[in-house]
Amino acid sequence: MKYNAFIFDMDGTLVHNMPIHNQAWSDTLAEAGIQIDIEQFNRATTGKKNSEILRLVLGEHVTDEQIAYWSERKEVLYRQRFACCREPLPGLLDLLEQAHALRLPMAVATAAPPENVSFILDELDLRRHFKAVVGAHDVKNGKPDPEIFLKAAAALGVKPESCLVFEDALAGIEAARRAGMDAVMLCTTIEAHEVQGQPHVVRAVPDFTHLDLPTLLG
Repeated sequence: MKYNAFIFDMDGTLVHNMPIHNQAWSDTLAEAGIQIDIEQFNRATTGKKNSEILRLVLGEHVTDEQIAYWSERKEVLYRQRFACCREPLPGLLDLLEQAHALRLPMAVATAAPPENVSFILDELDLRRHFKAVVGAHDVKNGKPDPEIFLKAAAALGVKPESCLVFEDALAGIEAARRAGMDAVMLCTTIEAHEVQGQPHVVRAVPDFTHLDLPTLLG
């Protein structure tokens, strides 16, 4: 097989939740007196940790206390709004079961805080599929820095080049490239043409139902 392990982003990849995240950010920042263009904001911040996002928007002089307050405010709004409609992306569960049958180790690599990781992985009973979960508190830098994917590969005990990443954002696709990993783009956040011509992007699909695992593994 060409790949010995799978690494999944979470938001926008395991679940289709980025519009909810973006609206929660818009409403939270409005409370802080800042108006944003959601599309531009999404492109500039996807894959980044909350602390990185808030420093980008509020300025480098923002305090740790302010970051903690606004980050928690945003995440509470997000979880309240997504709780009623959270479900795995179509085809995800079948892909995970097939990968398990082939004994492929899998990890989640996400910029989400621990509460959001539990909100998705535990509430949807997905955590049992993954040998490792690397989150925002485990890395210094968010995507497109490759740190999170390299740590996930290390946690799985595999070489980076043997991993296939599943992502929905340009920052994540770039992080995979920098880590020396191929990637599958889930087009829940951006259009397929935006990654056209990138040799490490092996597929760009709307959801997991469009993937055939034996073909993907070569």
